[in-house]
Amino acid sequence: QVQLVESGGGLVQPGGSLRLSCTASASGNIFNLVAMGWYRQAPGKQRELVATATSGGSRDYGTSVKGRFTISRDNAMNAVYLQMNSLKPEDTAVYYCNAQGWTTPTPSGRFDSWGQGTQVTVSS
Repeated sequence: QVQLVESGGGLVQPGGSLRLSCTASASGNIFNLVAMGWYRQAPGKQRELVATATSGGSRDYGTSVKGRFTISRDNAMNAVYLQMNSLKPEDTAVYYCNAQGWTTPTPSGRFDSWGQGTQVTVSS
């Protein structure tokens, strides 16, 4: 229904920076892209919130990334970005983009989509 394409992962040294990008697309229009965000999952751990951004301007961050990561959106491009600074080895994980909203203003138009994930590795 709604596809997400992520980019920007890779290997970085501790203290370095990376920027992740995610763009949402659909076969038709996206009526309302209510929220876009990032989650991550490290080996042996549960998936956890990194950051979310709503179309209304609200931002929410996971406790471990506050002050280091910044989420932003380009509503015209249906895109969300995650600027990650001061990266630590414990930030190593697969990062998943998530998008929620409606393709049409009806209950059947509701979607909650996930990207395929992009690996972020923080290591010296």
